[in-house]
Amino acid sequence: MKIDKLTGLPEELGIEEILEKEKAKIKVYIETRRFGKPTTIVEGVTGDVKQILKELRRKLACGGTFKEGRIELQGDHRKRIKEILISFGFKEEQIEIV
Repeated sequence: MKIDKLTGLPEELGIEEILEKEKAKIKVYIETRRFGKPTTIVEGVTGDVKQILKELRRKLACGGTFKEGRIELQGDHRKRIKEILISFGFKEEQIEIV
């Protein structure tokens, strides 16, 4: 059993991941792409980003990708994305929608 140097707790508890999520500052905004199509950009997500992306695509029924440290989702999803990110364990104060 390994002990985490920062918290003094066993590493198996996954406390480091929880602390990382609490520090994250998430910014959600819209970019207009070719032919006037909106794209929702999510920056600052930490943890298992590929799993979060997979769940976002499934729950929002849209396409998406992870590029240059940010999640890009097809369409305007600013209204629903906050409640979904909260269900993933992020706090409401951490999420900024522009």
